[in-house]
Amino acid sequence: MRMIGHRWRRRAAGLAVAALVSGGLALTSIGTSAADDGELLRESTASEECANADAIAGTGDNFEENCLTESELAEIEESVGAASILPAGATAGSPNLTLASNLPKAGPFANTSALNSDLAFQGKHVFAGNYNGFSVYNIENPRKPVLVSQVLCPGSQNDITVYGDLLFLSTDSRRTDDSCQSQSLTAQQAADRGSYWEGMKIFDISDLQNPRYIKSVETKCGSHTHTLVPGDDSVYIYVSSYDTSTLLSDCQPPHDLISIIDVPLDDPTSAHVAAEPVLFPDPANQGSGTRGCHDITAYPHLGLAAGACMGDGIVMDIADPLNPVILDQVRDPNFAFWHSATFNNAGTSIIFTDELGGGSGPTCNPTVGPVRGANAIYTWDGDSLEFASYYKIPREQANTENCVAHNGSLIPVPGKDIFVQAWYQGGISVFDFTDPYNPTEFAWFDRGTFDAEGTIAGAWSTYYYNGYIYSNEIQRGFDVFDLRDKRVAPAKGQRYDEFNVQTQPVY
Repeated sequence: MRMIGHRWRRRAAGLAVAALVSGGLALTSIGTSAADDGELLRESTASEECANADAIAGTGDNFEENCLTESELAEIEESVGAASILPAGATAGSPNLTLASNLPKAGPFANTSALNSDLAFQGKHVFAGNYNGFSVYNIENPRKPVLVSQVLCPGSQNDITVYGDLLFLSTDSRRTDDSCQSQSLTAQQAADRGSYWEGMKIFDISDLQNPRYIKSVETKCGSHTHTLVPGDDSVYIYVSSYDTSTLLSDCQPPHDLISIIDVPLDDPTSAHVAAEPVLFPDPANQGSGTRGCHDITAYPHLGLAAGACMGDGIVMDIADPLNPVILDQVRDPNFAFWHSATFNNAGTSIIFTDELGGGSGPTCNPTVGPVRGANAIYTWDGDSLEFASYYKIPREQANTENCVAHNGSLIPVPGKDIFVQAWYQGGISVFDFTDPYNPTEFAWFDRGTFDAEGTIAGAWSTYYYNGYIYSNEIQRGFDVFDLRDKRVAPAKGQRYDEFNVQTQPVY
């Protein structure tokens, strides 16, 4: 179903055929081209539920709703229990991937409600988000990381990026004010008060032992995630948000916009919202449940960005950073929650992830299967997106383990497309998608369930940086992995001074 503007893009017939490919599940069309006319054979009830206007608010990795019907959850409960599932306390993995170090959560981040979130990198330091603030780690010796400092500043989910001496932190919960001592409010409490704050916080990190909070910028519906787009004299922040409420005048559905913050590099305290482009202006599109975006990845080298929006995967021209233009958009009836997007290095393929279950659901099991809660790989020819295949880890997880596709990054091997990815309590997976129709896993690591109560845990973000893989485990702390495999050996020669995964560098 071809879709330019709001016309449907046709999908290949016969896509509901699963193939086990060298330890990774890849779903591809059999005997037809992905460009052929046809229909997907299966409509996802989760897609319908998550597209519902009342259900979408609070989904995603806010862990408030999980986009699964009660009957689906009951079916999962009955089906999970295979002997192959790792018990609590156990670990397993491929011999080429080893856990080199783990630093448990500490201080105000030690409790189970303080969830570790995203990562950013600069020089010999890693900046790790947490729902209670952020930590700074020295990784000069990756096998012995050292905690440099922690900043207590609650504000779900504290998505994090760095740029020079600046650190940016997303706040996606309604707060009493913009301070680091603020309290969380429900939408009803915020409406009753008549005032609240959520948006972007900016810190000066010139002294890493004492980061300084210097500026806040309020944005409509807060900031669930954000993406840096470098300019000549400014850095622009694309703010993705979607948690709407009819109770709040500045956060009404459909909220089909992103906020773009202009941060002048010579005066970051004058940062302000410079544009609020509506990405989905067609009223007919509102029935799709787009309602803003969850995450956007910019690829400045190509002047493009890929977005995972509520009901759509999109590609945008960002040559003019304040005026992004959608070039193409697609929908997938097997997707419940478009979560993130990553280009390959050549910009000819894009991995979109589906966070079925909102990050809290046990979706890595035979009941859910290899298609839902997976990656969808699309090819991009500069004009249109075409479906190539699905990829999902093949290891069955317990019904106490939240497991679904989550944050990952390219491993910079010239001439190859290799991705390392977090799967929450499904662990981490490394796969080659150089052939986008046949993604193949060749390394993995997994832990047994965190506890019997189903506490949210697992790898939130897992990224490759300057020779090692770093992972922020929601409960267990900061992990460092050593991947030794001839397929990724050339990546050792690629070094970055700064790395924000949602601002893709070219290699």
